[in-house]
Amino acid sequence: FFAVVAVASALVVVIARSPVHSALALIVSLVQVAALFILLGSPFLAVIQIFVYVGAVMVLFLFVITMLDVRKAARVRFLRGRTVPTLVVLVLLGAEMLILLLGSERFPASATDMEVVRGEGALERLSTTLFTDYLFPFEVASVILLVALVGAIVLARSKAD
Repeated sequence: FFAVVAVASALVVVIARSPVHSALALIVSLVQVAALFILLGSPFLAVIQIFVYVGAVMVLFLFVITMLDVRKAARVRFLRGRTVPTLVVLVLLGAEMLILLLGSERFPASATDMEVVRGEGALERLSTTLFTDYLFPFEVASVILLVALVGAIVLARSKAD
């Protein structure tokens, strides 16, 4: 049920004409993903999903939507006449991601491997991995979010001046 609602709300994100409705549907989708994390036996990831994505990122999105004239920007096509190259790059990136995901040893391949992830000390292993192996990508993501916030403020301020 949660997966069906998550996919349906993700479709509403793409289909909705109003950016506010899209953002609200994205919130619903992210909450459903958090519910799936709970069903998978990972309440820590569910809480992080709610705090980071639903809390922080969606507040940032709603802030940007209210500060900028999104409807005017939506009327202008971003890449005119470049639909085919864009789709080719999208398919290539999707295939690359799938190949990397299937060939990775970090993700459990079977249910028995999943039991190791859920076992004793899984939270400690997750936090150690996050802040040792993935510290740089974690910090890069936070800087990207900060730059997006500053950029939204600069764009909104330049239109007001």
